[in-house]
Amino acid sequence: MPIDTLALWRHMVATRDSRDLDAILSDDVAFYSPIVHKPKLGRPVVRAFLSAMFAGFFNDSFRYVREATGPGTAMLEFQLTLDDLAVNGVHILAWDDEGRLVEFKNLLRPFTALDLVARKMGEALQAQG
Repeated sequence: MPIDTLALWRHMVATRDSRDLDAILSDDVAFYSPIVHKPKLGRPVVRAFLSAMFAGFFNDSFRYVREATGPGTAMLEFQLTLDDLAVNGVHILAWDDEGRLVEFKNLLRPFTALDLVARKMGEALQAQG
């Protein structure tokens, strides 16, 4: 039975718990970030980046405020506050027939948020070792 990708992702974000990342990521998943110019590829690398997002990005102010879904895809608009900066963006998820993510895009605005998010993600990645 396929994973209910969107439900599992929403649960992970709501609980700020990234333990199910391995279950939801395909082996060849691609992660697109506004901070790096090339996609990050493969489960181990994407797991590290998404784990960093959970540590440095998903705080108590994070909320999905709008969504558009279709077969095997979802666009989730979000809002949050990081260090008194209002951040808005979109997560675009695509998954395979088994429900495993094959693509994750993280788009952000305003431009000033990029530096802040890059710093927080870097700190979270360094903390992972």
